[in-house]
Amino acid sequence: MKRLISFCLILICTSCEELLEVQEFTGSCTIILSDGSSLTTDGLELLESTETITYRDEDGKLWSLFRDDYESFSCN
Repeated sequence: MKRLISFCLILICTSCEELLEVQEFTGSCTIILSDGSSLTTDGLELLESTETITYRDEDGKLWSLFRDDYESFSCN
């Protein structure tokens, strides 16, 4: 029983640490894509460990861009 509780605590703590590595940016964000084009979105999330950007388009669809897909981003 103690092992199960210890395992659950480790799992919960690990999950919390993973959540801390997500940065949320609000406001108008511009993402410069690798091909030189750009897109604008209302906010985005950045997963620090992989530098993956997640955002919603104007239709509310969720999209992810991996580090090779974009050059940079900025948010106001």
